[in-house]
Amino acid sequence: MSASLLFSFVALYFIVLLVVAYFTSRNAGNETFFIGNKSSNWMLVAFGMIGTSLSGVTFVSVPGSVGKEAFSYFQITIGYFIGYLAIAFVLLPLYYRLNLTSIYTYLNTRLGFSSYKTGASFFIVSRTLGATARLYLVVNILQEAILSQFHVPFWLTTLIILLMILLYTYEGGVKTIVWTDTLQTTCMLAGLVICVVYILKQLDMTMAGGFEALNSSGYSKIFFTDANDKLFFVKQILAGAFITITMTGMDQEMMQKNISVKTLKDAQKNMVTLAFIMLLVIGLFLVLGGLLHLYGSKIGVAASGDKLFPEIALKHMPTMISVIFIIALISALFPSADGAITALTSSFCIDILGMQRSATWSDVQKKKIRQRVHLSFAFLFLLLVMMFKWINNPSMIGLILKLAGYTYGPLLGLFSFGILTKRILHGKYVPFICLAAPAICFVLDKNQQNIFGNFQIGLELLIINGLLTFIGLYIFSSNATDQAINTGINDESALKTK
Repeated sequence: MSASLLFSFVALYFIVLLVVAYFTSRNAGNETFFIGNKSSNWMLVAFGMIGTSLSGVTFVSVPGSVGKEAFSYFQITIGYFIGYLAIAFVLLPLYYRLNLTSIYTYLNTRLGFSSYKTGASFFIVSRTLGATARLYLVVNILQEAILSQFHVPFWLTTLIILLMILLYTYEGGVKTIVWTDTLQTTCMLAGLVICVVYILKQLDMTMAGGFEALNSSGYSKIFFTDANDKLFFVKQILAGAFITITMTGMDQEMMQKNISVKTLKDAQKNMVTLAFIMLLVIGLFLVLGGLLHLYGSKIGVAASGDKLFPEIALKHMPTMISVIFIIALISALFPSADGAITALTSSFCIDILGMQRSATWSDVQKKKIRQRVHLSFAFLFLLLVMMFKWINNPSMIGLILKLAGYTYGPLLGLFSFGILTKRILHGKYVPFICLAAPAICFVLDKNQQNIFGNFQIGLELLIINGLLTFIGLYIFSSNATDQAINTGINDESALKTK
């Protein structure tokens, strides 16, 4: 496989992205960057969000996981479906009613400034770690397939890709991303279908024959019924639902695109459509994974896990299929990285710096600050990708979901407390509660065999984290009626003193 040829196609693909960015970012201001002027087409957003939700990790890690865990990931996908419906009919009406630009403004309205800052800070940490882990996986494949043959160091490969992302998101923000994500999702899904068809042809099977082969090999097993196993279907479905509620519904990157749609009804159609499409697409990724393992066994490929798909696609397939794989891979990469940098910029400017609350900054000043923050996050991404290179985890999807369990749990607890109760928080304790819950979860996770015996905690660690946060918030809060009575007594005492 010629590295020069692959590089040429990657360069051509990027030129197309720049052309799209040029036409979508003209006359762009801060409102265009943050929420696309609330004029995004819901169908484009729904389709583009497939790429953002899947990312390069799904493209490589989900097929690679079939060898050890069969189709168990589909249990999580069923949970995703439930989670998307919860977002559509619980969270989206809340966000649209409050007309939010940053969804964490809700925490300020309901729970106070300390909760608002804490929630936004946890999002920034969560999305930064998750996005850079996804970015690392794809950059590493591109490095080994193309750039290493030109003797380009890994750090420079990462820098080049980040600069490419900056070029087409720097001005247009969300408005540009809605369109580029549509293009990238199309390329990714086309690559998925083409690879499935090609491998079926090489195995001399129809799709029905492929399912029979997967079933006889044990790869197609979906439901695991051992309650102690971390793959137990109840655990997986519950975890999938809460992963979606937090990583999509309480995540500024994902919701930034949803609230860029003009009406609540259209945003809900977007989310419900995405729920059904994700079942189909992830199911096809699992089928691809099973077929890759069958084909790898046939031709004697020793690679496994995250390395299986790249190994077969780049070394054991025709040149055109290899090109399609690379284009599909970077199409899976860009939606997860470009949207993350844009959302992190938005959240930091609005939630941490208070850009919308400040009346002293001019529009020109706000734009300069936003651009500097955008560049700063790109540099942070570079540093963290290098960190993941040093860690070199064999399964990035497992690492990403584990990180999500620790960092999104406090967000789950904060939003749940705000929505499900009417209690008043003592704000000064919120940051400590939200730090203590993940710390307790870490101790539980590291000592679970001593504490729980054969029972294994898996992805439901996110739920435990959220529950601990909720309990902590409840303890350090008071009933709204009691608060009002106490306030009245204090006011009366103050009047008597006067």
